[in-house]
Amino acid sequence: MNILFVEDDAMNRRVVRDMLTVAGANMDEAPDAETGLRMIDERDYDIVLMDLRMPGMDGLTAIRHLRARTDAKANVPVIVVTADTAIDICQNCVDQGADEVILKPVAMSKLFDAIGRLIARGNQSIMLA
Repeated sequence: MNILFVEDDAMNRRVVRDMLTVAGANMDEAPDAETGLRMIDERDYDIVLMDLRMPGMDGLTAIRHLRARTDAKANVPVIVVTADTAIDICQNCVDQGADEVILKPVAMSKLFDAIGRLIARGNQSIMLA
C-alpha cells in the first residue's frame, strides 16, 4: 500500500510512518499541501493522510483541489488527521471531500480502523500487507 502523509510537523510524520511500517505500507511525506498535490500528480497513492492546519494552503483547500480533478486521482481516499476538536470538524471535513477523520495524537488502532472502514466501503485497491 502506498500512502502519502501531508503534514507540516516532522515528528507527526515519523510517528505515523512507524505505525504504517508495522503493517508493511510505504509512506511518502509532504511537508505542505502544495508539495502533496504535486506528489499526487507524479505518483499513484492508495490513501492520502491530510493535516488541516499547515502553512500556505490548508488541508481542506487541498482536498477540494484533489476532488476537482478530472482523472481517477480525484477519487483517492483521504483521511484527515487533525488536532482540531471543534464540534463540527468531522462533518465539515466530510462535506469538503474527506473520507475519514482521525484526531491527533494518532493512535495506531484509530488509523487502522479508518483504513479498514475505507476497505469495507469498497475501496478494494487498498490492502494492508
